[in-house]
Amino acid sequence: MRPRDVSKALCALIPTRRPVYLWGPPGVGKSAVVRHAADALKMKLVDVRATLLDPVDLRGLPKVTKDRAEWCPPAFLPRAGDGVLFLDELAQAPPLVQAACLQLVLDRRVGEYELPPGWAVVAASNRQEDRAGTHRLITPLLNRFVHLDLDVSPEDWQAWAVVNGVAPEVRAFLQYRPALLSQFDPAASPRAFPTPRSWAFVSDVLAGTPADLLHRVVAGCVGDGPAAEFVGFLQLYRELPDLDAIGTHPEATPVPREPTVLYALVGAIAERCKADATPAHGLVQYALRLPDEFALLALRDVLAVRPKLAALSVVQQWIARARAKGLFLAA
Repeated sequence: MRPRDVSKALCALIPTRRPVYLWGPPGVGKSAVVRHAADALKMKLVDVRATLLDPVDLRGLPKVTKDRAEWCPPAFLPRAGDGVLFLDELAQAPPLVQAACLQLVLDRRVGEYELPPGWAVVAASNRQEDRAGTHRLITPLLNRFVHLDLDVSPEDWQAWAVVNGVAPEVRAFLQYRPALLSQFDPAASPRAFPTPRSWAFVSDVLAGTPADLLHRVVAGCVGDGPAAEFVGFLQLYRELPDLDAIGTHPEATPVPREPTVLYALVGAIAERCKADATPAHGLVQYALRLPDEFALLALRDVLAVRPKLAALSVVQQWIARARAKGLFLAA
């Protein structure tokens, strides 16, 4: 399932208090999808990393009261209200920790601790075929969950990236080479490989990395091959025409034909339109002169950061023509 569908499914399942298990390869955003669903439901999220637990950690420590031993539950377990208890990396946890989680999932209690009625349990981990140090979940635990598989979606990632500050160069490159968004091969055992998470790392280090070290730093995030392609694309991106001139003379500025330049332009235009003070009418008018598939990408990203631009007459006219051609602009 693509991330936006998983998020919708979680929003439907969490209120039922039915435990949900989310599976996916490394770096695809499993934790982020769970956080997004909790935010959408306006529920608190408690993130518990199962790999950091010992079997006794969920039950807590004993104390003696009136000659009897009582167990003091750990402070990270919720005591009241509504929320989502997120057991991350559960399949990477040892079987004894899984057994402790089984009681929490099945009986909603561990020892003397009881999970409040308003709380739901969601778990997540890598798949066994990812060779990410996972243990096979004990069968009784597996049978207690609704299982969802999270797949990589370049479209969903772009929608997320444009509103979460991912560098426009990275967004533009992955518009051009969406196959490089995620390339995980567990048989190859690479140290660095491209995932949505590692491309976010590239975005974080891009501005502060000296040019002579850029390839090696990017390769440390996503691997040598993707890094070489990205650095080559970056040179093209930074040689784009002056966007101020494009915005001032949108009808007179020629439209390039090279796909790599067009992808780079789409990212640059969306980034420039982010600031409310930027005069965007000319940029939008120019973007809509691009070939239809690139105009569609540009309009989607521009409206994601400045929804009010949808009221421009040039936008409404283009949307009407696009619909007549059978093009679809996702909400």
